[in-house]
Amino acid sequence: MRLKTRLVRSGLPGDPPTGAVNPPIYLSTTFEQESPGKPGAYEYIRTGNPTREALEKVMAELEGGARGLAFASGMAALQTILLLFSEGDHFIVGDDVYGGTYRLFARVFSRLGMKASFVDLSQPEELERHLTSRTRAIVVETPTNPLLKVINLQAMASFSHAHGLKLIVDNTFMTPYFQRPLELGADIVFHSATKYLAGHSDVLAGIAVVKDPELGEELHFLQNATGAVLSPFDSYLVLRGIRTLALRMEAHQRGALQVAQFLSERHDVAKVYYPGLPSHPGHHLARVQGEGFGGMVSFLLSDPERAAEVTRKVKLFTLAESLGGVESLISIPARMTHASIPPERRKELGIHDGLIRLSVGIEDPQDLVEDLRQALDETL
Repeated sequence: MRLKTRLVRSGLPGDPPTGAVNPPIYLSTTFEQESPGKPGAYEYIRTGNPTREALEKVMAELEGGARGLAFASGMAALQTILLLFSEGDHFIVGDDVYGGTYRLFARVFSRLGMKASFVDLSQPEELERHLTSRTRAIVVETPTNPLLKVINLQAMASFSHAHGLKLIVDNTFMTPYFQRPLELGADIVFHSATKYLAGHSDVLAGIAVVKDPELGEELHFLQNATGAVLSPFDSYLVLRGIRTLALRMEAHQRGALQVAQFLSERHDVAKVYYPGLPSHPGHHLARVQGEGFGGMVSFLLSDPERAAEVTRKVKLFTLAESLGGVESLISIPARMTHASIPPERRKELGIHDGLIRLSVGIEDPQDLVEDLRQALDETL
């Protein structure tokens, strides 16, 4: 089946015994055993649940992996992945990553004796400079958040495997509809399923998919041991969102391209970041390693106060954190999603106070363009 069909049909029929088209929501926390110590397919909800398992199998299929695991959030997924490693281990992490990812490495796992170097992974030659004898993995977002740099995943995979490292990729922005990192050599892919996979800003969820079955078994052990699993009802909501992923991602992308083109034509906009623009330095690479450019757009205004005023003047864009829902959102990363990154570090990266990030929803793109136009014109 082609991908659009698989997105709709994966996991269907959801309940062969009854013929129910959608998988039932199994709320039971425990399951009857045949005899002491001899459970059936399920024994306790933290270890396994039929509804969660349905989602996990769908995501493994869509990403082309051996095993999928569903977590209570994207950060819970990443935290559990990092528990595969040990005290003293070192990570090479993209410099332009979600603020929560930076915080997890810099302020949480650092206390457990793990170290991270934050590196511009759009320059693969930087990898060699930061490699140490304790380096164990490379952690990548592509496109990055919020500057939308495109990272060469095949180059990352080649370097990783030549040095015995794991390549871990955050695929939240692109989803398996536009990009499948495991096919490009990654070992682990993870998502904040809160975003595009669920798609309606009404569920908190995370997903991890691994290529190797043994690694999947080890990650499942950690998931069960630490307990940050996704609830049955939230698993159902993510499954429901996946059914319309193709339609939504295409709509997000159409709108993002029109918005980016509009912004790039304005003289009062200092810079536009969107891989779908031919002027973007990662445009060609994005075309080669994926099948789309996504729905995220960032742009820079030279005056931070004007940027803040624009977020107050828009009428269709909602000033809020997060992304990937059907509604359009606007944010200032330096003050919101990336506020946990120290100001001097943000300045080095180019995450200025005048940088605005847009999560372009599925509204009529022309309405979104007109909304931005009036907000920008009013603040001139």
